[in-house]
Amino acid sequence: MAEPTRRNEPRLRPAPLLFEPAEAASDPEHFFDLESIDDPRALLARATELAQAFRAAADRAVEFQAVAAAQLADPRRFDRLTPAAIAEQAEWTEDYAKKMVEFGRDLMRGVEASGPENLG
Repeated sequence: MAEPTRRNEPRLRPAPLLFEPAEAASDPEHFFDLESIDDPRALLARATELAQAFRAAADRAVEFQAVAAAQLADPRRFDRLTPAAIAEQAEWTEDYAKKMVEFGRDLMRGVEASGPENLG
């Protein structure tokens, strides 16, 4: 799993992801118009931009997952969920859900954390 960005480091600004028209997205050979780039240098540059953008998006999404898990497990909530229930909803293992809850709590407190896989 990708490691979320540390809080004291500036966030990278990924290349913009352009949404593809429905007919292009339905073509399995079509991927962000990369197949139309003939110059290998340009192809490498654009593919690298996309890979970085997807990594940054995945890292950010993991942080939001962790915060949501922590909020759902908050003992002050009358409708709080157990780590097992969170795991089932997110399709995680229960141990991973516990780590994500703790990671989310750290994020909400503003504690520097390197990611759920390095917790506890």
